[in-house]
Amino acid sequence: MNKSFQPQRRTVLKRIFQYSALGLFTLLSPLAGSLMQTTQAVPAKVINLAYQSSGDLVKSKKAVEPRFKALGITVNWVGPFAAGPQLIDALNKGQVDIGNVGETPPIFDQAARPGIIPEVVYLTGRTPSDGTNQGIVVKANSPIKKVADLKGKKITFQVGSNAQYLLAKALKEVGLKVSDIQVVALTPPQARDAFIQNKADAWVGSDPLLAAVEKDTPIRILRNAARINTLGGFYIGRRGFITQNPQLVRVFLEEAQKVGEQAEKKPSDYAKILVDEQKLDPSVAQKVASRRTYKLRRLTPAIIAEQQSVADFYFQEKIIPVKIDIKQGILAPLLYQAIIPENIK
Repeated sequence: MNKSFQPQRRTVLKRIFQYSALGLFTLLSPLAGSLMQTTQAVPAKVINLAYQSSGDLVKSKKAVEPRFKALGITVNWVGPFAAGPQLIDALNKGQVDIGNVGETPPIFDQAARPGIIPEVVYLTGRTPSDGTNQGIVVKANSPIKKVADLKGKKITFQVGSNAQYLLAKALKEVGLKVSDIQVVALTPPQARDAFIQNKADAWVGSDPLLAAVEKDTPIRILRNAARINTLGGFYIGRRGFITQNPQLVRVFLEEAQKVGEQAEKKPSDYAKILVDEQKLDPSVAQKVASRRTYKLRRLTPAIIAEQQSVADFYFQEKIIPVKIDIKQGILAPLLYQAIIPENIK
């Protein structure tokens, strides 16, 4: 027993020393950044960054590659993932280190592993949109005229994504539950196709798929996400990677925020990427760019509390089986000081 215990004890003591040193560096801010860059060991040689099929500006602009190359780090983009749940599955398998998702996927992931400290941790928030980039959609000639008419109908969407949150909240507004409708669980592209092919009565979709369908198919939006999806989503990371490589996380987030700031000033740049990479019609790309938000924001107690309220809603509606504590996916304050750059407010 002693032989197996001693290496573990040494590892724990080593980690305590590393985190104590890291805390000292951050407390010496603004010198912390330069000290970390020059003195902290960087175990990783590769950083695995996830991207979804909806596109990723940081990837498209190759924004992080020069910084990481200077540090001797190889950037490996992993994807495209159909949606957040698939991305988080890859993160849990160690295939991904950092990615961005909506508010729902981390909650479903944590609820699926009750009693286990989640590997998925929250890094930063994303600036919320006005909700017009997502909606509950029916065909223009559908007899379904309002959300209440969805009772008993087939609705297709990505289960475990922010589409489910929009649907569940919209149904609750009219006295219904998800159990009152027929769920057709598909990935976002598959759900769009099922809706277009009349295999479902309604679809919960988001940009860029929604904007493209708006152009090519006569539809009506019963309810968009205004006043429902208010969080904007999160950058998330793999706990093991984040705690061992705070310097690399800081570099990534700093460059991601720069890209967001530039895109907010000139969304036409993002529209051009959508045209070039996803072959979207220019008018569709412009609509997507105008309805998207770009910048990151620090996690505050208010944001964490709001994410907890989303999790509590899912539990109260019996959509997830257990009540979870979001703070299990929140890092120690000193580690956030180490990974969050000055340009994220």
